[in-house]
Amino acid sequence: MTGEEYREISRKYKVLVENELDRIRNCEALSIQPKLRDAMFYSLEAGGKRIRPCLLLAVCEQFGGDVEKALPFACGLEMIHTYSLIHDDLPCMDDDDMRRGRPSNHKVFGEAMAVLAGDGLLSYAFETMLNAAVKNGDTGSLLTAGEIARLAGAAGMVTGQAADIEFENSENKTEAMLAFIHRHKTADMLEAAVVSGALIAGADGGDIEKLRRYSEKMGLLFQITDDLLDYTGDPALMGKTLHKDEAQGKLTYVTLLGLEGAKEAAKATAEEAKAQLEGLRDPGFLAAVIDNMLERSN
Repeated sequence: MTGEEYREISRKYKVLVENELDRIRNCEALSIQPKLRDAMFYSLEAGGKRIRPCLLLAVCEQFGGDVEKALPFACGLEMIHTYSLIHDDLPCMDDDDMRRGRPSNHKVFGEAMAVLAGDGLLSYAFETMLNAAVKNGDTGSLLTAGEIARLAGAAGMVTGQAADIEFENSENKTEAMLAFIHRHKTADMLEAAVVSGALIAGADGGDIEKLRRYSEKMGLLFQITDDLLDYTGDPALMGKTLHKDEAQGKLTYVTLLGLEGAKEAAKATAEEAKAQLEGLRDPGFLAAVIDNMLERSN
């Protein structure tokens, strides 16, 4: 798959996601306190690449599934991702004033409302997905809701965030520690996207295991390139404050391996990720995701 083909397919999925999020935003039955509603959708509508929902839709279609059935789960996943960013930016966490090129949620709505906006998005994500599972009436939809709950929850993304906080100022900074943090903080939500698309489509267990291994490598690659961009990226393209990890003494792949070492690790991880796709049905899009991630500028 060429780079242009990948971008065109990504645009197609992103339009589907944006339209569905817009429909959810304007649903008359959605009765939410006005300021809370504004805070929730301020961050949800802030843009971004929508990597996770697009992955979910792409994998679902790759395995012959119904994209319309998958769409509520894709949007639910994006709500969860957005809640995690709102909370991550809070002063008690990463204390970041900018997100996606504009002021972070708590800078606009205050810390208390930002916490509630994250809480609201998390719970509404599962309301959206479980309503869809009931409507679909199939095992794959129920398994998907459970998969996302597990990988976004206490044993998944949240445990990665907790480990990141705990070891922020540790003197014993190792690659194993860093891998554990980002296996959960970053890779688990990407795994949730990829595996969910396969579950909705009814993919077999062997293919799902390959997708899990691919997702783990993809998550590692995403984090290595993110760490590199924190040092070398353009703030205007990144849409967030750069060099904060260095200033806070955080363990990153650059502080651990150096710039050149991190670049080499990214290349090796990209190859390992694509190797997991061998034998899968029509893996072109997933391979292109890795190529695009390796070369990304934001």
